[in-house]
Amino acid sequence: MIYKILAVGAGGFVGAVLRYGLSEWIPAVDGFPWGILIINWSGCLFLGWLLTAAGKSLKISPTWTLALGTGFTGAFTTFSTFAVETFRLMDQGHWLMAMLYILSSVFGGLLLAYIGVRLAAVQSAKCE
Repeated sequence: MIYKILAVGAGGFVGAVLRYGLSEWIPAVDGFPWGILIINWSGCLFLGWLLTAAGKSLKISPTWTLALGTGFTGAFTTFSTFAVETFRLMDQGHWLMAMLYILSSVFGGLLLAYIGVRLAAVQSAKCE
């Protein structure tokens, strides 16, 4: 159990630091939070791929899956920042931009998660 906790903590540390760095590196454009959108999209793609590939072609141990899925991706992606950025846009009267952010986050995230799952399935088929 202690190894699982340490794995989640280590993955979380790396994910949080990477999220902070990327959100600083990718600026908002006209108030639109591109950094957080790209972070959340890439997290959807990665987690869809990881959780599909972990049990199929990669044979990743449960501890590594926890470290990369729950720890890294959980800390890297951020629903709370998405919610605050959306509220900030609405509070500033940018209702259309807020709606575009919500729609692009949800539908883009679902699409990228699907792509991640499909990529892992194709990878798994090639390994068989």
